[in-house]
Amino acid sequence: MNRFYEIYLDIKADIDKGVYEKGSLLPGENKLAEIYGVSRETIRKGLNLLLDNGYIQKKQGKGSIVLDIYRYNLPVTGLVSFKELQLAQNIQTVTKVVKNEKVPAPKFLVDLGLLEQDEEVICLIRKRIINGESVILDKDYVRCSVVASLPNKKMENSMYDYFENDLGISIAYAKKNVIVENITKEDGKFMDLNGDRHVVVIKSEIYTEDTKFLHFTESRHRLDKFQFTEFARRTNKS
Repeated sequence: MNRFYEIYLDIKADIDKGVYEKGSLLPGENKLAEIYGVSRETIRKGLNLLLDNGYIQKKQGKGSIVLDIYRYNLPVTGLVSFKELQLAQNIQTVTKVVKNEKVPAPKFLVDLGLLEQDEEVICLIRKRIINGESVILDKDYVRCSVVASLPNKKMENSMYDYFENDLGISIAYAKKNVIVENITKEDGKFMDLNGDRHVVVIKSEIYTEDTKFLHFTESRHRLDKFQFTEFARRTNKS
Protein backbone atom coordinates (compact mmCIF):
# COMPACT_ATOMS: atom_id res chain seq x y z
CA MET A 1 0.00 0.00 0.00
CA ASN A 2 1.28 3.48 -0.87
CA ARG A 3 2.43 5.49 2.13
CA PHE A 4 0.22 8.48 1.25
CA TYR A 5 -2.82 6.17 1.19
CA GLU A 6 -1.92 4.81 4.64
CA ILE A 7 -1.71 8.39 5.89
CA TYR A 8 -5.09 9.17 4.29
CA LEU A 9 -6.66 6.17 6.06
CA ASP A 10 -5.07 7.10 9.39
CA ILE A 11 -6.26 10.73 9.33
CA LYS A 12 -9.68 9.64 8.01
CA ALA A 13 -10.00 7.26 10.98
CA ASP A 14 -9.14 10.10 13.37
CA ILE A 15 -11.81 12.31 11.78
CA ASP A 16 -14.37 9.48 11.97
CA LYS A 17 -13.56 9.00 15.68
CA GLY A 18 -13.76 12.71 16.43
CA VAL A 19 -10.05 13.15 17.20
CA TYR A 20 -10.24 16.02 14.72
CA GLU A 21 -13.61 17.73 15.21
CA LYS A 22 -15.61 19.44 12.47
CA GLY A 23 -14.43 22.99 11.90
CA SER A 24 -11.02 22.32 13.40
CA LEU A 25 -7.73 22.55 11.53
CA LEU A 26 -5.53 19.58 10.78
CA PRO A 27 -1.86 20.01 11.72
CA GLY A 28 0.09 21.79 8.98
CA GLU A 29 1.91 19.92 6.24
CA ASN A 30 5.29 20.35 7.96
CA LYS A 31 3.94 19.02 11.24
CA LEU A 32 2.23 16.06 9.54
CA ALA A 33 5.43 15.28 7.62
CA GLU A 34 7.24 15.23 10.95
CA ILE A 35 4.56 13.05 12.60
CA TYR A 36 4.56 10.48 9.82
CA GLY A 37 8.23 10.71 8.90
CA VAL A 38 7.57 11.43 5.22
CA SER A 39 8.00 14.26 2.71
CA ARG A 40 5.55 17.13 2.34
CA GLU A 41 4.71 15.81 -1.13
CA THR A 42 3.53 12.52 0.39
CA ILE A 43 1.45 14.47 2.92
CA ARG A 44 -0.07 16.56 0.12
CA LYS A 45 -1.15 13.40 -1.70
CA GLY A 46 -2.83 12.09 1.46
CA LEU A 47 -4.55 15.42 2.05
CA ASN A 48 -5.77 15.51 -1.54
CA LEU A 49 -7.48 12.16 -0.97
CA LEU A 50 -9.17 13.59 2.12
CA LEU A 51 -10.21 16.60 0.05
CA ASP A 52 -11.58 14.46 -2.80
CA ASN A 53 -13.61 12.33 -0.38
CA GLY A 54 -15.19 15.26 1.43
CA TYR A 55 -13.31 15.08 4.71
CA ILE A 56 -11.50 18.41 4.53
CA GLN A 57 -11.59 21.74 2.75
CA LYS A 58 -8.35 23.54 2.04
CA LYS A 59 -8.38 27.27 2.64
CA GLN A 60 -5.45 29.44 1.65
CA GLY A 61 -3.82 31.04 4.65
CA LYS A 62 -5.55 28.71 7.12
CA GLY A 63 -4.82 25.14 6.14
CA SER A 64 -7.01 22.02 6.03
CA ILE A 65 -10.39 22.49 7.71
CA VAL A 66 -12.21 19.35 8.88
CA LEU A 67 -15.70 19.12 7.38
CA ASP A 68 -18.81 17.67 8.98
CA ILE A 69 -18.68 14.12 7.61
CA TYR A 70 -22.04 13.05 9.01
CA ARG A 71 -24.42 11.93 6.29
CA TYR A 72 -27.88 10.53 6.72
CA ASN A 73 -28.48 7.66 4.29
CA LEU A 74 -31.86 7.98 2.65
CA PRO A 75 -32.97 5.38 0.09
CA VAL A 76 -34.35 7.06 -3.00
CA THR A 77 -36.84 4.38 -3.97
CA GLY A 78 -37.75 2.93 -0.58
CA LEU A 79 -41.05 3.79 1.06
CA VAL A 80 -40.26 4.07 4.76
CA SER A 81 -41.13 6.62 7.40
CA PHE A 82 -38.63 9.05 8.85
CA LYS A 83 -39.14 7.34 12.22
CA GLU A 84 -38.19 3.97 10.72
CA LEU A 85 -35.04 5.45 9.17
CA GLN A 86 -34.17 7.14 12.44
CA LEU A 87 -34.43 3.88 14.37
CA ALA A 88 -32.58 1.87 11.71
CA GLN A 89 -29.64 4.27 11.69
CA ASN A 90 -29.69 5.07 15.42
CA ILE A 91 -29.87 8.82 14.90
CA GLN A 92 -31.06 11.12 17.67
CA THR A 93 -33.65 13.48 16.23
CA VAL A 94 -36.41 15.80 17.36
CA THR A 95 -39.47 16.52 15.20
CA LYS A 96 -41.43 19.72 15.69
CA VAL A 97 -44.77 20.54 14.04
CA VAL A 98 -44.71 24.14 12.80
CA LYS A 99 -48.00 24.11 10.86
CA ASN A 100 -51.07 21.87 10.98
CA GLU A 101 -54.22 23.27 9.37
CA LYS A 102 -56.86 22.58 6.74
CA VAL A 103 -56.45 24.47 3.49
CA PRO A 104 -58.03 24.36 0.01
CA ALA A 105 -56.48 21.87 -2.40
CA PRO A 106 -53.24 23.42 -3.77
CA LYS A 107 -53.49 24.31 -7.44
CA PHE A 108 -50.45 22.20 -8.41
CA LEU A 109 -52.11 19.05 -7.02
CA VAL A 110 -55.36 19.89 -8.81
CA ASP A 111 -53.44 20.46 -12.04
CA LEU A 112 -51.78 17.06 -11.59
CA GLY A 113 -55.22 15.48 -11.36
CA LEU A 114 -54.56 14.22 -7.84
CA LEU A 115 -57.22 16.33 -6.13
CA GLU A 116 -60.53 17.93 -7.01
CA GLN A 117 -60.70 21.72 -6.97
CA ASP A 118 -63.27 21.79 -4.15
CA GLU A 119 -61.32 19.40 -1.89
CA GLU A 120 -59.63 20.30 1.35
CA VAL A 121 -56.32 18.97 2.59
CA ILE A 122 -54.43 19.13 5.85
CA CYS A 123 -51.20 21.07 5.36
CA LEU A 124 -48.67 19.66 7.81
CA ILE A 125 -45.17 21.14 8.09
CA ARG A 126 -42.59 19.53 10.36
CA LYS A 127 -38.94 20.34 10.91
CA ARG A 128 -36.47 17.58 11.73
CA ILE A 129 -33.72 18.56 14.16
CA ILE A 130 -30.52 16.50 14.19
CA ASN A 131 -27.63 17.36 16.50
CA GLY A 132 -29.29 20.65 17.37
CA GLU A 133 -29.77 21.77 13.75
CA SER A 134 -32.97 21.87 11.74
CA VAL A 135 -31.82 20.18 8.52
CA ILE A 136 -35.03 18.72 7.05
CA LEU A 137 -38.34 20.41 6.39
CA ASP A 138 -41.20 18.03 5.57
CA LYS A 139 -44.34 19.49 4.02
CA ASP A 140 -47.35 17.19 3.60
CA TYR A 141 -50.76 17.68 2.00
CA VAL A 142 -53.12 14.97 3.30
CA ARG A 143 -56.61 14.38 1.88
CA CYS A 144 -59.32 15.37 4.38
CA SER A 145 -61.67 12.89 2.73
CA VAL A 146 -59.43 10.09 4.02
CA VAL A 147 -57.89 11.58 7.18
CA ALA A 148 -59.97 13.92 9.33
CA SER A 149 -57.19 15.26 11.54
CA LEU A 150 -53.49 14.88 12.33
CA PRO A 151 -52.80 15.10 16.09
CA ASN A 152 -49.57 17.02 16.67
CA LYS A 153 -48.14 14.55 19.19
CA LYS A 154 -48.73 11.67 16.79
CA MET A 155 -47.16 13.64 13.94
CA GLU A 156 -44.07 14.38 16.01
CA ASN A 157 -43.70 10.63 16.48
CA SER A 158 -44.65 9.07 13.12
CA MET A 159 -47.31 9.94 10.58
CA TYR A 160 -47.17 6.48 9.00
CA ASP A 161 -47.55 4.80 12.37
CA TYR A 162 -50.69 6.89 12.89
CA PHE A 163 -52.04 6.09 9.43
CA GLU A 164 -51.41 2.37 9.61
CA ASN A 165 -51.92 1.50 13.29
CA ASP A 166 -54.44 4.10 14.44
CA LEU A 167 -56.48 4.58 11.28
CA GLY A 168 -55.92 1.20 9.59
CA ILE A 169 -54.84 2.77 6.28
CA SER A 170 -52.71 0.48 4.10
CA ILE A 171 -49.97 2.46 2.37
CA ALA A 172 -48.81 0.68 -0.77
CA TYR A 173 -46.50 2.71 -3.03
CA ALA A 174 -45.17 6.11 -3.98
CA LYS A 175 -44.05 8.02 -7.04
CA LYS A 176 -40.93 10.05 -6.28
CA ASN A 177 -39.02 12.86 -7.89
CA VAL A 178 -35.66 14.12 -6.57
CA ILE A 179 -34.51 17.61 -7.57
CA VAL A 180 -32.40 20.52 -6.34
CA GLU A 181 -34.24 23.81 -5.81
CA ASN A 182 -33.51 27.34 -4.68
CA ILE A 183 -34.34 27.88 -1.02
CA THR A 184 -37.68 29.45 -0.17
CA LYS A 185 -38.63 31.93 2.56
CA GLU A 186 -40.13 28.97 4.39
CA ASP A 187 -36.81 27.12 4.22
CA GLY A 188 -35.03 30.17 5.59
CA LYS A 189 -37.54 30.49 8.42
CA PHE A 190 -37.54 26.89 9.62
CA MET A 191 -34.17 25.42 8.54
CA ASP A 192 -30.59 26.04 9.62
CA LEU A 193 -29.13 26.50 6.15
CA ASN A 194 -25.62 27.74 7.04
CA GLY A 195 -25.59 30.04 4.03
CA ASP A 196 -26.77 27.44 1.50
CA ARG A 197 -28.87 28.81 -1.36
CA HIS A 198 -30.20 25.43 -2.51
CA VAL A 199 -31.83 22.36 -0.96
CA VAL A 200 -32.38 18.80 -2.17
CA VAL A 201 -36.11 18.12 -2.49
CA ILE A 202 -37.87 14.76 -2.67
CA LYS A 203 -41.44 15.11 -3.94
CA SER A 204 -43.61 12.04 -3.39
CA GLU A 205 -47.15 11.06 -4.30
CA ILE A 206 -48.30 8.42 -1.80
CA TYR A 207 -51.01 5.88 -2.64
CA THR A 208 -53.00 3.36 -0.63
CA GLU A 209 -53.37 -0.35 -1.33
CA ASP A 210 -56.51 0.31 -3.37
CA THR A 211 -54.49 2.73 -5.57
CA LYS A 212 -56.11 5.87 -4.18
CA PHE A 213 -54.03 9.01 -3.76
CA LEU A 214 -53.51 9.66 -0.03
CA HIS A 215 -51.07 12.53 0.35
CA PHE A 216 -48.27 14.51 -1.23
CA THR A 217 -44.95 15.02 0.55
CA GLU A 218 -42.26 17.57 -0.16
CA SER A 219 -39.19 16.70 1.89
CA ARG A 220 -36.55 19.44 1.80
CA HIS A 221 -33.00 18.55 2.83
CA ARG A 222 -29.93 20.63 3.58
CA LEU A 223 -27.28 19.84 0.98
CA ASP A 224 -24.33 19.01 3.19
CA LYS A 225 -26.11 16.60 5.52
CA PHE A 226 -27.56 13.87 3.36
CA GLN A 227 -26.66 11.34 0.76
CA PHE A 228 -29.30 9.48 -1.20
CA THR A 229 -28.50 5.85 -1.77
CA GLU A 230 -29.86 2.90 -3.70
CA PHE A 231 -28.46 -0.49 -4.59
CA ALA A 232 -28.39 -1.12 -8.33
CA ARG A 233 -27.37 -4.20 -10.29
CA ARG A 234 -26.58 -4.24 -14.01
CA THR A 235 -28.58 -6.74 -16.01
CA ASN A 236 -26.55 -9.00 -18.26
CA LYS A 237 -27.52 -8.08 -21.82
CA SER A 238 -25.79 -10.99 -23.51
